[in-house]
Order: sequence, then structure tokens, then C-alpha cells
Amino acid sequence: MSINNLQISNKSFSKLSSKGLSLDVLKQELDDVSYQLELWKAQGINIIKKNALYYFDTKFLPIDEATFCIVDIETNGSKIQKHQIIEIAAIKVKNKKIIDKFETLVECDSINPAITEITGICVDDTKNAPKLKKVLYDFKEFLADSVFVAHDVKFDYGFISASFEKIGLLPLLNRALCSINLAERTISSYRYGLKYLNDYLNLNPNATHHRAMSDVMTTYKLFIKSLENLPPEIKTVEDLINFSKTASRLKRPKFDPLLEEEKDE
Repeated sequence: MSINNLQISNKSFSKLSSKGLSLDVLKQELDDVSYQLELWKAQGINIIKKNALYYFDTKFLPIDEATFCIVDIETNGSKIQKHQIIEIAAIKVKNKKIIDKFETLVECDSINPAITEITGICVDDTKNAPKLKKVLYDFKEFLADSVFVAHDVKFDYGFISASFEKIGLLPLLNRALCSINLAERTISSYRYGLKYLNDYLNLNPNATHHRAMSDVMTTYKLFIKSLENLPPEIKTVEDLINFSKTASRLKRPKFDPLLEEEKDE
């Protein structure tokens, strides 16, 4: 993994979430350990020292004491090279309660009609919205070192991080959690798309699918339900992240229960 042109191996970086790294190992891989730790902090991760080893603070942070930032973006296309964020929303959650919100459209001079049809957002809607650079700086401040949560986190996290780099900011390093992965291990469902889960579990009755804050609120309700179904041994943030990636997925129903309901009606 290359972080701001300073090298540390993927294997070593991942050990910060599990076994920890000694100062000697860090010195072997980093030119200036103190500087790098401060740089990583600016990118969203805190490194702490415990029993002579260095770890992500999330290794020991209880789930109820952690701040999770549930995020959703709408974009005018899927390719970061030529597309941009047109709406972003996020909420901060601590001990299952919402403690802060962030929501804005983003100025954009080109939105494909197909995107407008999906999201309901057109160019005129964004003409008085703040510019992308300001939105990203504001969002970076809002996110801080929270755990980044999204439904299909790879897309939202990756697009935002790449957008940061396009305006001269460092890429994201916040710990990330995918609500799809977590749901697959805590809720038995025929499908795991957000709209399906909302219909199946009645998470957000007033949902407007493909609008950022609405999808954030649906994901929040899903996230809480997943937390309530965790095994008791999952206690820290890193336990949660590891569980969401490696625990066995729950068995899916053989038939779609929503279709069965329609037949009964």
C-alpha cells in the first residue's frame, strides 16, 4: 500500500487491525513514523500504542462508543474520470442514536436524463448548490475519523476518496463497513438490495429510493437491526468489521416472501 508516496506493505497495514506492529517494524517500512501517523490521522484513522505495539484504535473501541458515519452519494455516472457527485448525505451514529447530519446537492452542469429519471435530480436543481470542492472539504470535516458505513461501501467510499484526490486532498483511510455484508450475516433475506430490504423489513416507510438522505435513513434502520442480531462475542469495531467480512452468510429463503405475500392477497 502506498500512502502519500511512503511505503508500507498491505500485510503490515492490515496487522494494525489485528496483531499490531512494533515500532521496529514501522521504522523498517516508514521514513518518518511520527509524521506518517499524523498523516494517517488526517486521512481518518487513529493509531494507538498498547503494550509496546501499534494498532488502529478501533481494535479496542467498543461498538457502542464508536461513531459510525452512514453515507450515500448520487452521481451523474459511475466513472470517476468523467463523472461527479451530485448529491451527498450522511448521518453520524453513536450508541445507535443519530448525533449529526450532513446533506447537500452539488453544483453540476451535466446530468444525463437517465440519471435524472432514477434520482429525480436535474441540472436546474443543482444550479444554486455549492461547488464540489467546498462540499468535499465540508464532508471531510464532517466525516473526521468516523467508521464509514454504506450499502455497497466499495462504490461510495471509492468514489468519494477518488474525488478527494481530484481536488488535491489525500485519499480516505477511514475504517469501512459494508451494510450489505453485515446484513448477509445478521438478517436472512431473499435479496439484499436496499429497496428490497426496505420493502421486506419495512425499514423506512417514506423512502424515496435513490435520494441520498432517504437511502441513508434506510441504511441506518438496517444497520441498527443488524447490530441487534450480532453474536454476543462481537464487541469492538474491528470485531464488527471482521465479522461482516468473514462470518458465514445466513441461508436465504428458497422463495421470495414478498411474492408469496402478493399471491396471498
